[in-house]
Amino acid sequence: MDRVPDAVAFGRADLDIGDADAVAAVDWSPFDTIVNAAAYTAVDAAESVEGRRAAWRANATAVAHLVRVADRHDVTLVHLSSEYVFDGRADGAITEDAAFSPLSAYGATKAAGDLAAGLARRHYLVRTTWVVGDGRNFVRTMLGLAVRGATPTVVSDQTGRPTFADDLADAIVHLTTTGAPYGTYHVTNTGEPASWADVARATFALVGRPPSAVTGTTTAAYFADRPDAAVRPRNSVLSMEKAHAAGVRMPTWTDSLATYVKRENTAV
Repeated sequence: MDRVPDAVAFGRADLDIGDADAVAAVDWSPFDTIVNAAAYTAVDAAESVEGRRAAWRANATAVAHLVRVADRHDVTLVHLSSEYVFDGRADGAITEDAAFSPLSAYGATKAAGDLAAGLARRHYLVRTTWVVGDGRNFVRTMLGLAVRGATPTVVSDQTGRPTFADDLADAIVHLTTTGAPYGTYHVTNTGEPASWADVARATFALVGRPPSAVTGTTTAAYFADRPDAAVRPRNSVLSMEKAHAAGVRMPTWTDSLATYVKRENTAV
């Protein structure tokens, strides 16, 4: 496990949160907050029998285990969730109290995890979208394609806002250290909503490639040869009003994209 001042980061090899006994065996007494960023996120694989089982274990059962120890030790639970708990058919930004209506097995498991997290006496349920951070992600993929001179075809009828991991972490720190009321918060980067194709074009432009190198397509056409793919919500735009009222200030996704691309290019 990794250690930073006043924090301990458990990796998958350190703690299997799907195992109730393993979770209960941890000495939680030194901690005042648990941040659960673990999840099964292979959206399409979750449609398979084995994938569905794994998704339920990681996204729902494990959350219940954490709720149990959080209440037992009087610890605050921060649980990260997804807009996939909704069907994406709403007009405009989706609020925290919108009814669950997941379209996929993955979405159903995240909704179950939300219900479990909401039972913790002290909890922040943070729903976010289109996360970009370390490891494999959409922006990093687009950067690789741009550098190689590729001309990708990208979905243009799903709309949302990218959320950059550093900004999301800052928002969580704000919620947990400023006395924000417990409950559910939607947290994404701000700015005008965009499609995946729009994000790809903005990424291409930042490295000197013409945005026209990215061709838009429909979700139906993109997945035409993958009938077993999970159904995606078309509208992934989450309302930030409640988070703003709690003092959370997120940069625009375009500003954070520019910062991220600059850092990635410097690291190469």
